[in-house]
Amino acid sequence: MEDEWVIGIDEAGRGPVIGPLVVTALAVPTKDLPLLKEMGVKDSKELSAPQRLKIKSKIITMIDTHDWRIGTIICSPKRIDLNKLDSDLNSLEIDLFAEAINATSSSLKSGIIRADACDVDEVRFAQRLREKIDGEWSRWVVEAEHGMDTKDLVTGGASIIAKVTRDSEIKEIEIRTGIEIGSGYPSDQKTRIAVKKLLENKSPHDCLRWSWATVSDIWTEVHGTPVPIRNRNGGSIVQSTLEDWRRR
Repeated sequence: MEDEWVIGIDEAGRGPVIGPLVVTALAVPTKDLPLLKEMGVKDSKELSAPQRLKIKSKIITMIDTHDWRIGTIICSPKRIDLNKLDSDLNSLEIDLFAEAINATSSSLKSGIIRADACDVDEVRFAQRLREKIDGEWSRWVVEAEHGMDTKDLVTGGASIIAKVTRDSEIKEIEIRTGIEIGSGYPSDQKTRIAVKKLLENKSPHDCLRWSWATVSDIWTEVHGTPVPIRNRNGGSIVQSTLEDWRRR
């Protein structure tokens, strides 16, 4: 039906130790779906950085000309760390996916929400997402699959926007710190060198995910103490070492 929509949702930056986790929801009316194919939309990992940037620009243009909608949530490393105090990353992603959907506007009538599932159980992920989104979305079908961005053009478009947005955030961090970040993943040697530089001061840099094992290991290597923990009051807690307890 022409008045129905498809919302695709994907994330970029789940695994990296540096920078934000970005979630984007892209809402496209079903009558416009062929336009995504014409743009060359596919899984963002199959596209070069210039190709992703070009496609994102085309999608942004459609907001003005065809009333497409985009909701992008940039989740800071601090929020990721604070979430880990009493929750898990899958639960955080459910929250972020719901926030991105809501950001596309509740004035949309009905359609299908297609999410790239981050849970091993696709059905459970879809059910948890449905429970999180606001009541006005009750008429929408919610689908979740692994690799949805390779199967659905709208989710592929969302994945491109999320990836370009995260790349921009990483570039800003590089400009601000003067340090080359690399991919941001712990397996990247360039990233590990960057993490070490970002841990040289009295507390880890704000662009780092303090709760990641890579940060903890390198902090201990550099400072000989456990890595500080972020707290909800905006500061951090310095963890005690075994030697500290022996002195008491």
